[in-house]
Amino acid sequence: MGAKIERPVSEFNTELKLKGFNVWQLEADSHATRIYNCKDFYKICLTTGKSIVHYADRSFEHEGTILFFGNPHVPYSWETLSTTYAGYTVLFSEDFFSASERSESLQHSPLFKIGGTPIIKIDEGKRDFLNSIFLKMIEEQKSDYAYKDDLIRNYINLIIHEALKIQPSADFDQHKNAAGRLTSVFFELLERQFPVETTDRPLQFKTAQDYALALNVHANYLNRAVKEFTGKPTTAHITERIISEAKALLQHTTWNISEIAYALGFEYPTYFNNFFKKMTGTNPSAFRETLV
Repeated sequence: MGAKIERPVSEFNTELKLKGFNVWQLEADSHATRIYNCKDFYKICLTTGKSIVHYADRSFEHEGTILFFGNPHVPYSWETLSTTYAGYTVLFSEDFFSASERSESLQHSPLFKIGGTPIIKIDEGKRDFLNSIFLKMIEEQKSDYAYKDDLIRNYINLIIHEALKIQPSADFDQHKNAAGRLTSVFFELLERQFPVETTDRPLQFKTAQDYALALNVHANYLNRAVKEFTGKPTTAHITERIISEAKALLQHTTWNISEIAYALGFEYPTYFNNFFKKMTGTNPSAFRETLV
Protein backbone atom coordinates (compact mmCIF):
# COMPACT_ATOMS: atom_id res chain seq x y z
CA MET A 1 0.00 0.00 0.00
CA GLY A 2 1.30 3.48 -0.79
CA ALA A 3 2.84 5.67 1.86
CA LYS A 4 0.88 8.54 3.32
CA ILE A 5 0.95 11.70 1.23
CA GLU A 6 3.47 14.32 2.30
CA ARG A 7 2.12 17.69 1.19
CA PRO A 8 4.77 20.44 0.71
CA VAL A 9 4.17 23.58 2.75
CA SER A 10 6.20 26.71 3.41
CA GLU A 11 8.14 27.23 6.63
CA PHE A 12 5.71 30.01 7.44
CA ASN A 13 2.73 27.65 7.14
CA THR A 14 4.45 25.09 9.37
CA GLU A 15 5.24 27.70 12.03
CA LEU A 16 1.72 29.09 11.78
CA LYS A 17 0.12 25.69 12.35
CA LEU A 18 2.38 25.02 15.33
CA LYS A 19 1.67 28.36 17.01
CA GLY A 20 -1.92 28.77 15.89
CA PHE A 21 -1.44 32.48 15.14
CA ASN A 22 0.82 35.04 13.50
CA VAL A 23 0.66 38.82 13.33
CA TRP A 24 2.70 41.20 11.23
CA GLN A 25 2.85 44.73 9.81
CA LEU A 26 2.13 44.95 6.07
CA GLU A 27 4.26 47.95 5.19
CA ALA A 28 7.23 46.37 6.99
CA ASP A 29 6.61 43.07 5.22
CA SER A 30 6.01 44.17 1.65
CA HIS A 31 8.79 42.03 0.18
CA ALA A 32 8.16 38.88 2.20
CA THR A 33 6.33 35.86 0.81
CA ARG A 34 3.91 34.25 3.21
CA ILE A 35 2.28 31.07 1.93
CA TYR A 36 -0.29 29.42 4.15
CA ASN A 37 -3.37 27.24 3.91
CA CYS A 38 -6.31 29.66 3.89
CA LYS A 39 -8.81 26.99 4.87
CA ASP A 40 -7.20 26.59 8.31
CA PHE A 41 -7.13 30.18 9.54
CA TYR A 42 -9.30 33.14 10.39
CA LYS A 43 -7.88 36.48 9.28
CA ILE A 44 -8.23 40.06 10.48
CA CYS A 45 -6.68 42.87 8.42
CA LEU A 46 -6.46 46.58 9.22
CA THR A 47 -5.49 48.22 5.93
CA THR A 48 -5.23 51.71 4.47
CA GLY A 49 -5.27 52.15 0.71
CA LYS A 50 -7.51 51.52 -2.28
CA SER A 51 -8.60 47.99 -3.15
CA ILE A 52 -11.44 45.67 -4.11
CA VAL A 53 -12.39 42.77 -1.85
CA HIS A 54 -14.30 39.84 -3.35
CA TYR A 55 -16.11 37.87 -0.66
CA ALA A 56 -18.26 34.91 -1.77
CA ASP A 57 -20.42 36.34 -4.58
CA ARG A 58 -20.15 39.96 -3.41
CA SER A 59 -17.57 42.65 -4.08
CA PHE A 60 -16.54 45.76 -2.15
CA GLU A 61 -14.41 48.62 -3.49
CA HIS A 62 -13.00 51.00 -0.92
CA GLU A 63 -10.48 53.77 -0.41
CA GLY A 64 -9.27 54.59 3.09
CA THR A 65 -9.00 52.37 6.16
CA ILE A 66 -11.01 49.21 6.73
CA LEU A 67 -11.08 46.20 9.02
CA PHE A 68 -11.55 42.95 7.13
CA PHE A 69 -12.59 39.67 8.78
CA GLY A 70 -11.80 36.56 6.74
CA ASN A 71 -13.59 33.29 7.45
CA PRO A 72 -11.64 30.18 6.34
CA HIS A 73 -14.90 28.60 5.14
CA VAL A 74 -15.76 31.42 2.72
CA PRO A 75 -13.68 32.10 -0.43
CA TYR A 76 -12.34 35.65 -0.70
CA SER A 77 -9.72 37.50 -2.72
CA TRP A 78 -8.12 40.93 -2.66
CA GLU A 79 -7.21 43.30 -5.51
CA THR A 80 -4.91 46.17 -4.48
CA LEU A 81 -5.50 49.28 -6.59
CA SER A 82 -3.25 51.84 -4.90
CA THR A 83 0.55 52.02 -5.21
CA THR A 84 0.98 52.23 -1.43
CA TYR A 85 -0.74 49.93 1.02
CA ALA A 86 -0.17 49.82 4.77
CA GLY A 87 -1.63 48.07 7.75
CA TYR A 88 -1.56 44.90 9.83
CA THR A 89 -2.67 41.28 9.55
CA VAL A 90 -3.31 38.61 12.18
CA LEU A 91 -4.03 34.99 11.33
CA PHE A 92 -5.29 32.50 13.89
CA SER A 93 -6.75 29.02 13.93
CA GLU A 94 -10.07 28.04 15.45
CA ASP A 95 -8.22 25.80 17.91
CA PHE A 96 -6.05 28.70 19.06
CA PHE A 97 -9.04 30.96 19.61
CA SER A 98 -11.28 28.29 21.14
CA ALA A 99 -8.88 28.03 24.07
CA SER A 100 -10.63 31.19 25.23
CA GLU A 101 -13.93 30.85 27.07
CA ARG A 102 -15.20 33.77 24.97
CA SER A 103 -14.70 32.05 21.62
CA GLU A 104 -18.46 31.94 21.03
CA SER A 105 -18.33 35.58 19.90
CA LEU A 106 -16.13 34.47 17.00
CA GLN A 107 -18.53 31.79 15.79
CA HIS A 108 -21.69 33.86 15.97
CA SER A 109 -20.63 37.43 15.30
CA PRO A 110 -21.78 39.03 12.01
CA LEU A 111 -18.11 39.63 11.25
CA PHE A 112 -17.17 35.98 10.78
CA LYS A 113 -20.59 34.41 10.37
CA ILE A 114 -21.19 32.96 6.92
CA GLY A 115 -23.50 35.36 5.09
CA GLY A 116 -22.47 38.22 7.37
CA THR A 117 -20.67 41.47 6.53
CA PRO A 118 -16.91 41.16 6.99
CA ILE A 119 -15.84 44.76 6.25
CA ILE A 120 -15.89 47.72 8.64
CA LYS A 121 -14.94 51.28 7.64
CA ILE A 122 -12.55 52.87 10.14
CA ASP A 123 -12.07 56.58 10.83
CA GLU A 124 -8.69 58.10 11.67
CA GLY A 125 -9.20 58.15 15.44
CA LYS A 126 -10.27 54.52 15.59
CA ARG A 127 -7.44 53.57 13.24
CA ASP A 128 -4.83 54.91 15.67
CA PHE A 129 -6.39 52.90 18.49
CA LEU A 130 -6.51 49.70 16.44
CA ASN A 131 -2.94 50.28 15.25
CA SER A 132 -1.86 50.25 18.89
CA ILE A 133 -3.59 46.91 19.50
CA PHE A 134 -1.84 45.29 16.53
CA LEU A 135 1.49 46.70 17.70
CA LYS A 136 0.89 45.19 21.15
CA MET A 137 0.21 41.81 19.53
CA ILE A 138 3.43 42.05 17.52
CA GLU A 139 5.32 42.94 20.70
CA GLU A 140 3.84 40.00 22.61
CA GLN A 141 4.52 37.63 19.72
CA LYS A 142 8.23 38.39 20.08
CA SER A 143 8.23 38.09 23.88
CA ASP A 144 9.03 35.11 26.11
CA TYR A 145 6.06 35.76 28.38
CA ALA A 146 4.54 32.41 29.40
CA TYR A 147 0.95 33.62 28.92
CA LYS A 148 1.39 35.61 25.74
CA ASP A 149 -1.17 33.43 23.91
CA ASP A 150 -3.83 34.53 26.40
CA LEU A 151 -2.87 38.16 25.88
CA ILE A 152 -3.03 37.84 22.10
CA ARG A 153 -6.46 36.17 22.35
CA ASN A 154 -7.58 39.11 24.49
CA TYR A 155 -6.31 41.57 21.89
CA ILE A 156 -8.15 39.69 19.12
CA ASN A 157 -11.32 39.77 21.22
CA LEU A 158 -10.85 43.50 21.75
CA ILE A 159 -10.60 44.10 17.98
CA ILE A 160 -13.74 42.03 17.40
CA HIS A 161 -15.73 43.93 20.01
CA GLU A 162 -14.50 47.31 18.79
CA ALA A 163 -15.66 46.33 15.31
CA LEU A 164 -19.05 45.16 16.58
CA LYS A 165 -19.63 48.64 18.00
CA ILE A 166 -19.29 50.11 14.50
CA GLN A 167 -21.92 49.82 11.80
CA PRO A 168 -20.76 47.26 9.18
CA SER A 169 -20.34 48.55 5.66
CA ALA A 170 -23.37 48.25 3.41
CA ASP A 171 -21.43 49.06 0.23
CA PHE A 172 -21.24 45.54 -1.13
CA ASP A 173 -22.25 45.22 -4.77
CA GLN A 174 -23.37 42.14 -6.60
CA HIS A 175 -20.86 41.12 -9.23
CA LYS A 176 -21.87 42.32 -12.69
CA ASN A 177 -22.22 38.70 -13.71
CA ALA A 178 -23.70 37.33 -10.50
CA ALA A 179 -24.27 33.82 -11.84
CA GLY A 180 -20.70 33.58 -13.14
CA ARG A 181 -19.24 34.88 -9.92
CA LEU A 182 -21.43 32.53 -7.87
CA THR A 183 -20.28 29.54 -9.92
CA SER A 184 -16.68 30.61 -9.44
CA VAL A 185 -16.94 30.93 -5.67
CA PHE A 186 -18.81 27.61 -5.46
CA PHE A 187 -15.78 25.91 -7.00
CA GLU A 188 -13.42 27.89 -4.77
CA LEU A 189 -15.39 26.80 -1.71
CA LEU A 190 -15.52 23.21 -2.96
CA GLU A 191 -11.77 23.06 -3.54
CA ARG A 192 -11.01 24.82 -0.26
CA GLN A 193 -12.12 21.69 1.59
CA PHE A 194 -9.48 19.60 -0.16
CA PRO A 195 -7.09 17.93 0.12
CA VAL A 196 -8.26 16.17 3.29
CA GLU A 197 -5.25 16.15 5.61
CA THR A 198 -6.59 14.72 8.87
CA THR A 199 -9.09 12.13 10.02
CA ASP A 200 -10.54 14.17 12.88
CA ARG A 201 -12.12 17.02 10.88
CA PRO A 202 -14.84 15.83 8.50
CA LEU A 203 -15.90 17.88 5.50
CA GLN A 204 -18.10 20.76 6.56
CA PHE A 205 -20.00 21.09 3.28
CA LYS A 206 -21.33 17.86 1.77
CA THR A 207 -24.55 18.78 -0.06
CA ALA A 208 -25.73 21.44 -2.48
CA GLN A 209 -27.83 22.85 0.36
CA ASP A 210 -24.71 23.17 2.54
CA TYR A 211 -22.95 25.20 -0.16
CA ALA A 212 -26.03 27.35 -0.79
CA LEU A 213 -26.28 28.23 2.91
CA ALA A 214 -22.57 29.02 3.03
CA LEU A 215 -22.93 31.36 0.05
CA ASN A 216 -26.14 32.89 1.38
CA VAL A 217 -28.26 31.95 -1.68
CA HIS A 218 -31.15 29.58 -2.36
CA ALA A 219 -30.07 26.08 -3.41
CA ASN A 220 -32.14 26.28 -6.60
CA TYR A 221 -30.45 29.54 -7.61
CA LEU A 222 -26.99 28.05 -6.99
CA ASN A 223 -27.85 24.97 -9.01
CA ARG A 224 -29.17 27.02 -11.94
CA ALA A 225 -26.03 29.16 -11.99
CA VAL A 226 -23.65 26.18 -11.84
CA LYS A 227 -25.57 24.19 -14.45
CA GLU A 228 -25.73 27.20 -16.77
CA PHE A 229 -21.94 27.56 -16.76
CA THR A 230 -20.87 23.90 -16.56
CA GLY A 231 -23.72 21.85 -17.96
CA LYS A 232 -23.85 19.77 -14.78
CA PRO A 233 -25.76 20.30 -11.51
CA THR A 234 -24.09 21.26 -8.24
CA THR A 235 -24.51 17.78 -6.75
CA ALA A 236 -22.62 16.17 -9.65
CA HIS A 237 -19.56 18.36 -9.04
CA ILE A 238 -19.64 17.68 -5.29
CA THR A 239 -19.94 13.94 -5.86
CA GLU A 240 -17.09 13.86 -8.39
CA ARG A 241 -14.78 15.77 -6.06
CA ILE A 242 -15.53 13.54 -3.07
CA ILE A 243 -14.96 10.40 -5.15
CA SER A 244 -11.68 11.83 -6.45
CA GLU A 245 -10.52 12.56 -2.90
CA ALA A 246 -11.69 9.14 -1.68
CA LYS A 247 -9.55 7.43 -4.34
CA ALA A 248 -6.53 9.56 -3.38
CA LEU A 249 -6.95 8.72 0.31
CA LEU A 250 -7.34 5.01 -0.43
CA GLN A 251 -4.21 5.08 -2.57
CA HIS A 252 -1.90 7.38 -0.64
CA THR A 253 -2.75 6.96 3.05
CA THR A 254 -2.80 4.14 5.57
CA TRP A 255 -6.14 5.27 7.02
CA ASN A 256 -8.70 2.52 7.43
CA ILE A 257 -12.06 2.67 5.62
CA SER A 258 -13.88 4.00 8.68
CA GLU A 259 -11.40 6.85 9.07
CA ILE A 260 -11.69 7.80 5.41
CA ALA A 261 -15.49 7.65 5.60
CA TYR A 262 -15.54 9.97 8.61
CA ALA A 263 -13.01 12.37 7.08
CA LEU A 264 -15.22 12.68 3.99
CA GLY A 265 -18.29 13.48 6.06
CA PHE A 266 -20.07 10.10 6.13
CA GLU A 267 -21.74 9.27 9.43
CA TYR A 268 -21.26 5.51 8.99
CA PRO A 269 -18.74 3.48 6.95
CA THR A 270 -21.61 1.59 5.28
CA TYR A 271 -22.91 4.87 3.85
CA PHE A 272 -19.48 5.54 2.36
CA ASN A 273 -19.19 1.99 1.01
CA ASN A 274 -22.57 2.23 -0.70
CA PHE A 275 -21.80 5.68 -2.10
CA PHE A 276 -18.39 4.63 -3.43
CA LYS A 277 -19.73 1.44 -5.03
CA LYS A 278 -22.62 3.29 -6.64
CA MET A 279 -20.27 5.82 -8.22
CA THR A 280 -17.37 3.52 -9.16
CA GLY A 281 -18.82 0.02 -9.45
CA THR A 282 -16.57 -1.36 -6.71
CA ASN A 283 -16.24 -0.97 -2.95
CA PRO A 284 -13.40 0.95 -1.24
CA SER A 285 -11.59 -2.14 0.03
CA ALA A 286 -11.59 -3.79 -3.39
CA PHE A 287 -10.38 -0.56 -4.99
CA ARG A 288 -7.50 -0.33 -2.51
CA GLU A 289 -6.53 -3.96 -3.10
CA THR A 290 -6.14 -3.31 -6.82
CA LEU A 291 -3.49 -0.70 -6.00
CA VAL A 292 -1.28 -2.98 -3.94
